[in-house]
Amino acid sequence: MSQPDTFRDQAMKFTPCQDLCSSDGETCQGCGRSLAEIAETKQIVKSAVELIKKQQYENPEDFLAAINKSILKKLTF
Repeated sequence: MSQPDTFRDQAMKFTPCQDLCSSDGETCQGCGRSLAEIAETKQIVKSAVELIKKQQYENPEDFLAAINKSILKKLTF
């Protein structure tokens, strides 16, 4: 009986933007990410920025560190 795949087994390595954006139609030639992934990432960032501004946090770095910790905790490695 085979073991179910874990998140780590199915994960791909994230490659950040290299400021070399160009598209072959479905992927960025600079970072290699799909245009859909880039759009989703931009939406996450936009939502976080909007919440920080709405709440008027004077310490956004602490908020982002807490979100980072929470997300990593929820991922199953």
